[in-house]
Amino acid sequence: MTATLWRAPAKVNLTLHILGRREDGFHELDSIVAFAGVGDRLRFDPDAPLGLDVMGPTAVAAGPNTDNLVLRATRALAERVSGLRLGRFTLFKHLPVAAGLGGGSSDAAAGLRALADANGLATDDPRVAEAARATGADVPVCLEPRARRMEGIGDRVGAPLGFPPLPAVLVNPRVASPTPSVFAGLGLARGQSSGQARFSEPLDGEPAQALAGGRNDMQASAERLTPAISEALAVLADAGAARLVRMSGSGATCFALYGDRHEAARAARRVLAMRPEWWVRATWLR
Repeated sequence: MTATLWRAPAKVNLTLHILGRREDGFHELDSIVAFAGVGDRLRFDPDAPLGLDVMGPTAVAAGPNTDNLVLRATRALAERVSGLRLGRFTLFKHLPVAAGLGGGSSDAAAGLRALADANGLATDDPRVAEAARATGADVPVCLEPRARRMEGIGDRVGAPLGFPPLPAVLVNPRVASPTPSVFAGLGLARGQSSGQARFSEPLDGEPAQALAGGRNDMQASAERLTPAISEALAVLADAGAARLVRMSGSGATCFALYGDRHEAARAARRVLAMRPEWWVRATWLR
């Protein structure tokens, strides 16, 4: 078999409602997610021994290869599929790390897709889904990267939502936002409800308008811990023409939605002119 190349697109939380904290300590969420046209890439060679090489502009920040989620997902699937054909992965890291874009989870999902393809497994094979859940809460929604609703701790994934591609700009001020601390800042005790409602706006009309009726319940906590997030949101708003500006996940990446790709491209140029040191990408979310 020849080596194959797999996309690992950025995952963006268009909404993120925190419904409460479970007795096991995990937070119950309701989130509309979409996937960007930018992301990492994963090369898989099934004729080479099992291993992982990481390269690219954000490779160093990704941490040690031995703890990478791609290998964790590989081990999880090998435990469930006897005689699984393995191989060597080369991960090209382009996304900011610890940025609220699900980069590691998307990398792991790409690895599972590569392994499924090499072993004649469908991506909806229950063993692939189980390996995804065992690897991390965000991995299941990344297995088939299309806009969906995810619930629970991320383990319950809905059908594709089918709304049109959304022109967007992603901005990361190149600072880390510590997810555990952001969750702690919500102040929810085990077993406590947040009192917040699920996202209930219909998405069959103008998606950006409907999504504006949602929220990211982690945003205020993240802004308190990482003031650069507030700056990123303000800069995106000042760039003009945005229909919605919000933080993704636990931050620090923020996004803005636009009416068309030209508006998004102009806004990206304005943001880069104001903050040339930031990571800024005009893209689509779908």
